[in-house]
Amino acid sequence: MQQHVCTTCGVQYSSTLEPPTRCAICDEERQFIHSEGQVWTTLEQLRDSSKYSNEIVNLEAGLYRMTTKPEFAIGQSAFVIQNDGFNLLWDCITYFDEHTLAELRQLGGIQAIALSHPHYYSTQVEWAEALDVPIYIHMDDHKWVMKPSERIQFWSGETLELAPGLTLHRLGGHFKGGTVAHWANGNAGKGVLFTGDIIQVVADQDWVSFMYSYPNLIPLPANKVAEIAAKVKALPFDRLYNAFQRAVQQHANESVQKSADRYIAALEGRLFVT
Repeated sequence: MQQHVCTTCGVQYSSTLEPPTRCAICDEERQFIHSEGQVWTTLEQLRDSSKYSNEIVNLEAGLYRMTTKPEFAIGQSAFVIQNDGFNLLWDCITYFDEHTLAELRQLGGIQAIALSHPHYYSTQVEWAEALDVPIYIHMDDHKWVMKPSERIQFWSGETLELAPGLTLHRLGGHFKGGTVAHWANGNAGKGVLFTGDIIQVVADQDWVSFMYSYPNLIPLPANKVAEIAAKVKALPFDRLYNAFQRAVQQHANESVQKSADRYIAALEGRLFVT
């Protein structure tokens, strides 16, 4: 019995004798099956390869970004948010080892894991078991959990406060349960929003975008983008981090609002003539 991991998305499945016939996360319109076909590995095989390690970088006071080198699967980063004695692991990456766990212990450990959306579920249950913590996932994305566990606490509604100053907000969009994390105490009290790619920082890092599918370039409808922008407008944050080593360093809430306006104008044919 092995817990197979899809090499395209990095999501781990429950134990089976044979690999699943398909990856449900990849075999749908928001993701893709690799051109070479469905390929599986395991966390043990990744560790035994001695190829991978995790780089943990301090970004600002109380915040660390963790990224696997060389890149594996989607290549997203996870974050350790230190919030007055409550440390949150925001989003997950597939690879970790004893050295990673030792580094996290030096940072004060982890008290909870929270996920933005299914593409980053990775080996979340193994993380939770190793760290002895709960996982928070929005109930709207329940069906995308490929490895069920009692560690997973499905929450519903629009917000969930994990600790004073650290709150999850359901925005939907990319996935119905698409979630962002608001850290009120971050950025010297100016506030930080962690968005995975529910809100995506683009190449011009004063701007963001919104998509149903990023690899397949399927946009979100204008009314959904307007709803997302309206939901975050009331949140105090001046900085925004996505999952791919990009950030809007200042005036981030204003950037979301102007980006939403531009996106909607483009969809409605008001931005340009071509």
